Amino acid sequence: MRVLVTGVAGFIGMHCAERLAARGDEVIGLDNLNSYYPVELKEARLARLGGRVRFERLDIADAEALNQLVAETKPERVLHLAAQAGVRYSMENPAAYIQSNLVGFANLLEACRSHPPQHLVYASSSSVYGANRKLPWSESDDVDSPISLYAATKRSNELMAHVYSHLFGIPTTGLRYFTVYGPWGRPDMSPVLFAQAIMQGKPIRMFNYGNMQRDFTYIDDVAEGTLKVLGHVPSGTPPWALFNIGNHQPVALPDYISALETALGRKAVIEPAPMQPGDVQATYADTKRLAGAVGFSPSTPLEAGLAQFAAWFKRYYGYA
Repeated sequence: MRVLVTGVAGFIGMHCAERLAARGDEVIGLDNLNSYYPVELKEARLARLGGRVRFERLDIADAEALNQLVAETKPERVLHLAAQAGVRYSMENPAAYIQSNLVGFANLLEACRSHPPQHLVYASSSSVYGANRKLPWSESDDVDSPISLYAATKRSNELMAHVYSHLFGIPTTGLRYFTVYGPWGRPDMSPVLFAQAIMQGKPIRMFNYGNMQRDFTYIDDVAEGTLKVLGHVPSGTPPWALFNIGNHQPVALPDYISALETALGRKAVIEPAPMQPGDVQATYADTKRLAGAVGFSPSTPLEAGLAQFAAWFKRYYGYA
């Protein structure tokens, strides 16, 4: 198939594009290579993809350029992973989230309306569940009380996709990702941040004094689940679907730090800290809907995933 992957230089984007190319799909990847985190990492990911992916440097907020690319390539599948990520950064720079996550997504929906793919799969986020205290989180839960702008934009994406599925018959599926980690991960997320601190002997800020849990989901499981969903076109009325992609095994923050210490072979210096605004105490994915639809549910144990992450981290950041 011909597949358009937006955000191809991103963490999940690179891994998905690599798998698509390996199985023989024609992959067109776009990314604006913004400076939210070091561009060198994004360029290194692109270098890993090599010539197997056609790369276009393009911002999805540029409606004309995006529509022109979709018109030219006419992808059969669209995997939309481009977005301004990060809960805390959304409090500092809200305009970036409006432009990328709302304007950019609207531009992509319009391009798909003009040149309909067989299936549009897009990244949502577990953050849409907000401070929902019912665990595990299920796709049927109420998600109308987000506690960060990032979460609000992701919930908006789900609603916008529903409208285009309803009005124009475009099959769309949203994926609510849960705390993705692994090799080539984002440097603004805890695995890299904590690993850097551990290797440099600097303190780790343990928020909410360690009383937190996260459903850590290994990148290979995320890529596998994403590609299985890409091939599973919704057929309902409207043709619209949502799936959690999580490990459905929440881990306490102190246990996560302990597992990372073991993977790195170093002890951490812990600095207890209060809860951060926009954060939640626990995340926990119910993945029964995903398993029922595509016969797959993430299951990589945290220790195994962190071992792979630590090996890459030491090589890439020069600690080997």
